[in-house]
Amino acid sequence: MMPSFVPPRKSIAILCGAAAMVMVAGCAKDNDIDLSSGVGITATRSACPAVAVPLHTGDITLFDPATSRDASAVDVVATITHVVPQCNDQAEKVYQLADFDVVATRRDAGPARTVELPYFATVVQGGTAVVAKRLGTVTVSFPEGQTRGSGHAQAAAYVDRAAATLPADVQERINRKRRAGDADAAIDPLSIPEVRAAVQRASFELLVGFQLTQEQLEYNVRR
Repeated sequence: MMPSFVPPRKSIAILCGAAAMVMVAGCAKDNDIDLSSGVGITATRSACPAVAVPLHTGDITLFDPATSRDASAVDVVATITHVVPQCNDQAEKVYQLADFDVVATRRDAGPARTVELPYFATVVQGGTAVVAKRLGTVTVSFPEGQTRGSGHAQAAAYVDRAAATLPADVQERINRKRRAGDADAAIDPLSIPEVRAAVQRASFELLVGFQLTQEQLEYNVRR
C-alpha cells in the first residue's frame, strides 16, 4: 500500500491496552517517564503511540440505491469497535499494532454476503503533523439468513524511538522532586511552554478509521 497524507481529525477514543487514556498517554512500562509528580499531572507516557478512532470516522453507511439518503435505502451500517493496541518498544523502531473488529447490520436477511470496507491507519505527531497514512480493507461477512455480520482487521505503525523520547533536560524538569516551600512547588511543569511543546513533539498517535468519501463524512457529521 502506498502512503498518502491527509490532516487528522479530532480523536474521540485514545486507548492503551483495553482502557481509555488521556491524550499524551502511551502504553506505560518500567522506566517510563511518570508525569504524575507535577501538580495537576495524571498521565504516564512512553514511546508507544496512543491509538485512537478519529471523530466521525468510526462508522460507515452504505445505501441502496446509492444516490438515495432515505432511511429505507440504508443497506449496511458498520462500526469499528474493540480496538486493542499491542506495542513493542524494545527496538529503535517502536512498533504499535492495533487489532480491531467491525460489527455491521444489513437491511435484508438474505443469502450469505460479504462486504469490503476501506479503512485507514494514520500516524500523527504532536496532534497535527501527519507522518504517514496507509489504506486497507476489512471484509465483513453476513451469514445466510442473518442481518448481523462482523469482520476483523489490523493497523500498524513504526515510530522512531528518538523522536518519541523526551530530551534529558525536559525529563529532569518534569520528574524533579519538589518540596513544599520551593518557588516552583505549585507549578505544573506542563504549564511551562517549552516543556509542553517538547512533550507534544514527542507524542505520537496511530489513528484508525473508515476511509470515507466526502459525502459519507458529511452524512456522519449531520446525523
